[in-house]
Amino acid sequence: MPEATPDPVDRPAVWVNCAVSLDGRLAFAGGARARLSSPEDLVRVQRLRAEADAILVGIGTVLKDDPSLRVHWELIGGAGGREPERVVVDSTGRTPERARVLDGRVPTTIAVSRRSTRVFSPPIRTIVAGEAEVDLALLFTRLREQGVRRLLVEGGSQILGSVLKGTLFDRLTVYYAPAVIGGATAPPMVGGREVRGPSELVELETVGVEALGDGFVATFVPGRVDPTRDLV
Repeated sequence: MPEATPDPVDRPAVWVNCAVSLDGRLAFAGGARARLSSPEDLVRVQRLRAEADAILVGIGTVLKDDPSLRVHWELIGGAGGREPERVVVDSTGRTPERARVLDGRVPTTIAVSRRSTRVFSPPIRTIVAGEAEVDLALLFTRLREQGVRRLLVEGGSQILGSVLKGTLFDRLTVYYAPAVIGGATAPPMVGGREVRGPSELVELETVGVEALGDGFVATFVPGRVDPTRDLV
């Protein structure tokens, strides 16, 4: 995970990770879950999780996939260890009562906006950040204040779009599966507002491309930064 550095000081070191098809889709038509990671990539992801202080996803991922967001220690040869905190961005409090992220087995935070009237019972923690929607920059600041120094962002499309377009990250890794999904409703890797021209591009610098299983992993950092900044 990226180690915290003097710049920035107001948020955790943020590592964005996802798996996509060669045409950049996160899932099948309508958002149906697609298992795009190879066995080798699943091991890589579990190692990232084990090194993180917290894992963040959006409410769309929770509603579609009901993830546990836990470390599968058996995949990385471990007998168990400290589980990273789970963070769900859920502006209006739609996380289902029976969602696995609310099972109380791992410290969990639900980030809501001020328009949410939902009350989450302990041990679930609530952070209010933003008015109509969750303000990710403010949320990241609150997480840093509460001791989260290494944050792994896993999706989905809207969250990835907000984090990348807001340059709220230090490293991006993408596993590309050797498959094409296509179509009109399969979600792209990056959602959110449309980019109208070159001035709105999210510039990246490629720092590595590595074959992994049947696919490959590409690693990027924000454009115009030092790619040698401290990482662990």
